[in-house]
Amino acid sequence: MGQDNQKSFSRLQMLIDVIVIAASYFSAWWLRFRGPFSGNAVRTLSFEQYMFALVFIIPGFLLLYHAFNLYVPMRMQGRRLVLANVIKANTLGLLLIMFVLYTIDEGNFSRMVIYIFYAINISADWLVRMLIFYIQRDMWRRGLNQKQLLLVGYSRAAEEYIDRVIQNPQWGYVIRGILDDNVAAGTMYRGIKVIGRIANLSVILPANRLDEIAITLGLSEYYRLEEIVSMCEKSGVHTKFIPDYNKIIPTRPYTEDILGLPVINIRYVPLNNMFNAFVKRMMDIFGSIAAIIVASPVMLVVSILVKLTSPGPLIYRQERVGLHNKTFWMYKFRSMEVQPEAEEKKAWTVKNDPRVTGIGKFMRRTSIDELPQLFNILKGDMSLVGPRPERPFFVEKFREEIPRYMVKHQVRPGLTGWAQVNGYRGDTSIRKRIECDLYYIENWSVGFDVKILFLTIFKGFINKNAY
Repeated sequence: MGQDNQKSFSRLQMLIDVIVIAASYFSAWWLRFRGPFSGNAVRTLSFEQYMFALVFIIPGFLLLYHAFNLYVPMRMQGRRLVLANVIKANTLGLLLIMFVLYTIDEGNFSRMVIYIFYAINISADWLVRMLIFYIQRDMWRRGLNQKQLLLVGYSRAAEEYIDRVIQNPQWGYVIRGILDDNVAAGTMYRGIKVIGRIANLSVILPANRLDEIAITLGLSEYYRLEEIVSMCEKSGVHTKFIPDYNKIIPTRPYTEDILGLPVINIRYVPLNNMFNAFVKRMMDIFGSIAAIIVASPVMLVVSILVKLTSPGPLIYRQERVGLHNKTFWMYKFRSMEVQPEAEEKKAWTVKNDPRVTGIGKFMRRTSIDELPQLFNILKGDMSLVGPRPERPFFVEKFREEIPRYMVKHQVRPGLTGWAQVNGYRGDTSIRKRIECDLYYIENWSVGFDVKILFLTIFKGFINKNAY
């Protein structure tokens, strides 16, 4: 069945990796001492001595590939995740090789060979894995090496899981049916039939060679979990649990072990990690200083134009809600006529708003009025990238109207963000903005921040929805 075939594929993948590692290493040696990089090469070790290192490199790299889940079935893994794991495993392997050479004081071993091997092995391993993936995907689509699956429980989770399996035939799953006590046998959902009651598991498990059981009980049936899991585990069939609480925990929860007690944290926030928060803060400090220096001529010209075109202060400050629901004063170049605070804080600007000055329209369209927020970032009130902060009046309004709105205050607000580069700025859907904000909060990385900053530079400054 599928499990046996997967073991065979994993063994085959390991054998292929051995060949790829050896070929990459030999290619690196050839390029350094026989090929285009041989011009200034000083060869003090023999070919046999270089090749002997493979005795340690090959098993070491196979262990690293295991550690980075590169022998886990690729059915459900994204290609970018596989590439990231290939790079991580090879990078750690490179560092270990360099550490060993330094420890044994081997100065005659060409470091250039190791660097070339690193580059070739990543490229070759990634290409080979993608080739195998496409071959496997074609097999799954043609009905070969498929996993036979049974669902226990008819619920929203069951329907959503069926939807995804049908939409992704390359995963190679065949759903044999659903067992449920509350839905009549014969009921169909997208071609998948309810084939009996949950008690039938005691007959089905010994009689069928199923690869997996997916428990998809409704919330009201969770008292039966222990009974069903016990029954499935006695049969030796791999069992997984698909929770029916996606409305409560809609994204990526994570678990903690507290002296053997598993605790589910409802939302994963990478920036709760002290090291991640430190790295982001350093990016904000150095990034804001660099941006202030670069933008200083523009800010000088804008300052002069604002003072010449309308009476009032140069800088406009507005109370906003930031990290941990604490308020702060956010700075902008003033783009509107001076008005009573009680009037301006209860309404957004609208199209052709008479309160906006001539230079103010240009500044709002190009986001130049936001430049003083670089000083908010330097102070620590804001970040270069994050959810946009809102005024207290609207926060109180939206927290009651929009689910999970307040989650955005678990991180510092930003000058730009994932919602902004996706077009949700100004007078656009608040719900869509929150969806983008939540995605950013739960998927933060340095690379993601850099991506958003680049997108902001190329398409994020012009705001068609700013009035």
